[in-house]
Amino acid sequence: MSTPAETALARVRELCLALPETSERPSHGAPTFFIREKRSFVTFHDDHHGDGRLAIWCAAPPGAQAMLVGSAPDTYFVPAYVGHLGWLGMRLDRGAPWEEVAGVIEDAWLERAPKRVVAALERDRPPDGV
Repeated sequence: MSTPAETALARVRELCLALPETSERPSHGAPTFFIREKRSFVTFHDDHHGDGRLAIWCAAPPGAQAMLVGSAPDTYFVPAYVGHLGWLGMRLDRGAPWEEVAGVIEDAWLERAPKRVVAALERDRPPDGV
């Protein structure tokens, strides 16, 4: 039987690694997901330095951090170390729907991925409604 943290990490891993050219390796002691093994876009934290949170820290589009933290502070927060760069913290222990988590992860990937990689993803997606 797995713990809530193990279950959450498995879901986050599945979502991150489903995106093009992604990989995982530890960074600063936490599972971290990278694009082309260079640019991090999501880090998974379980009780980071005793903060009591099961969460992801991820890149976010400009303005998203302030909007989401302001509108849903029980779910979103400004993470240590990278918050000043506009990164977003999202709690996974407060019942956020996994569809929302997936959207935040995809936004993080889109924010950090090279333009050519994003263009290839857009080209390979089926048109809406198909």
